[in-house]
Amino acid sequence: MSIVLGSSLDNGLTVPPNGQPDMAREESVTSLTIGQYLIRRLADYGIRHVFGLPGDYVLSFYSMLEKSPLDLVNCTREDCAGFAADGYARVHGMGAVCVTYSVGGLSLANSIAGAYAEKSPVVLISGAPGLGERASDPLLHHRVREWQTQLEVFDKLCAASLEINDPATAFRDIDFLLDTAYRLKRPVYLELPRDMVTVVPQQIRAFVRPPDTSDPHALIEAVKEAAHKIEAAKKPVILAGVELHRYGLQDEVVALAEAAGIPIASSMLAKSVISEVHPLYIGLYEGALGREEVTRFVEESDCIILLGMLLTDIDLGIFTAKLDPTKSIYATSDELRISHHHFHNVRLQDFIRDLALAKPNAAPRELPPSPTAAQGPYTLDSDRPITTTRLVRRLDESLDDKTLVIADVGDALFASSELVIRGKTEFLSPAYYTSMGFAVPAALGAKMARPDLKVIALVGDGAFQMTGMELSTIVRRGLAVTVIVLDNKGYGTERVIHEGSFNDINPWQYQLLPQVLGGGTGYEVHTEGEFDDAIRAALADSSGMSIIRAHIALDDHSITLGRIGAGLARRNRG
Repeated sequence: MSIVLGSSLDNGLTVPPNGQPDMAREESVTSLTIGQYLIRRLADYGIRHVFGLPGDYVLSFYSMLEKSPLDLVNCTREDCAGFAADGYARVHGMGAVCVTYSVGGLSLANSIAGAYAEKSPVVLISGAPGLGERASDPLLHHRVREWQTQLEVFDKLCAASLEINDPATAFRDIDFLLDTAYRLKRPVYLELPRDMVTVVPQQIRAFVRPPDTSDPHALIEAVKEAAHKIEAAKKPVILAGVELHRYGLQDEVVALAEAAGIPIASSMLAKSVISEVHPLYIGLYEGALGREEVTRFVEESDCIILLGMLLTDIDLGIFTAKLDPTKSIYATSDELRISHHHFHNVRLQDFIRDLALAKPNAAPRELPPSPTAAQGPYTLDSDRPITTTRLVRRLDESLDDKTLVIADVGDALFASSELVIRGKTEFLSPAYYTSMGFAVPAALGAKMARPDLKVIALVGDGAFQMTGMELSTIVRRGLAVTVIVLDNKGYGTERVIHEGSFNDINPWQYQLLPQVLGGGTGYEVHTEGEFDDAIRAALADSSGMSIIRAHIALDDHSITLGRIGAGLARRNRG
């Protein structure tokens, strides 16, 4: 018996994840165990690394993973493994994390929730008690309430969740989950009882990928109406959102902008979705909290083309954005709306592609200063105490199209909005879900996915103390990652929102961590000159990780945080 991996064409050939038929992919799988099949299908989707922690309910599958071509990356904590898999997915396309039941799986709830909120396709594999062990309802360790409790939790946090409990449907269920993650760009949950791992199914029910095409009539009408709206406008603008990254549509949007001559701004979550030195790029749109000239340019537009945008409170400047829906074309993977006209069953990628091919003739506009011109020249003041704003300005001088910056939540993110990213998608941050502690483990995942890139993690000391010890895995792997800790002895963003001693934390000697972890180099800086020396040395060091402890004044913060913090403070006061 044979099964077609992926979806089927009329001629019976396999359609692997990239959508291209492959003559060699139809093969017999009758001798594969469920665990072996899962590993093979992960590899089919380009996943080369699996992050996680071992535990007794997943040890048999772990042993299988260890002997497979996939690289098993053991982390220090489950939530860190989830952030690492998320960072890997954002850079590589899909990620995977594997843990044990309940104490492992439930520790991943926050990481997976963030991946769902920000559309990052992570495959969560959790071991579970064997189906045979559940007879007579014993109180097995790690159990919470019912056997299905963890499955039910992740059913709320994932695009799809299944327990692999029937050999006849096991391969089909695995294919369904992986296809769902790939198509929807959201996490999925796969629960694998330990007595199912080595089972060889005696019969196989094949998975057939559901049709994923646009309604041709709706597509034609939508493109026609959108092109007419663009050509009738005097001040069109494109707002580029994060889905352009998730679906790999950056080049298509640039083609549309160049063909029509339409300027492009991006949201905070989508920062670097296109190169920020592109001549049509005008900067981040953040409502009233962003650069005034960009805000005015966007909000004065009579045709705002929102492509792949998630309309979050952060991206909308804490609800200060003034975007008139009657003047908007709003296209995402879930919805297409032109003014108040709704079009159904039109894929985002098809709409953008065909709109670019239509080559609407947009009216020319005088652009605001580019992000680089708006910053002005940077001059080092060696003896000046380092500030967040000046640190980011100096960091900007070191960026090129082979450098990936990962910003944690807080002023690490807000200050980083002023960075000018030269490549496309060379900046990552959880700018919507805003879970602290993302950056360091995500740097591990990103570096595993793209060892050719220089990876810089910018993180506040509060966020670092949550997950920063994932540096241990980075050291163990010998990865040249640079971590910059903004040390203001507490939660600087919360100080701006609501002052209180609860925002203070115990200061660590971050620069000494290489001695604790047995690898890497530490730097302690107080001035611009010291930071200049440290960042030069760190980025030139390919032998291992570098950590820079930058002492920042307690009341120091970026201009962007001052604006956003004021808005959040007003909302916090009710």
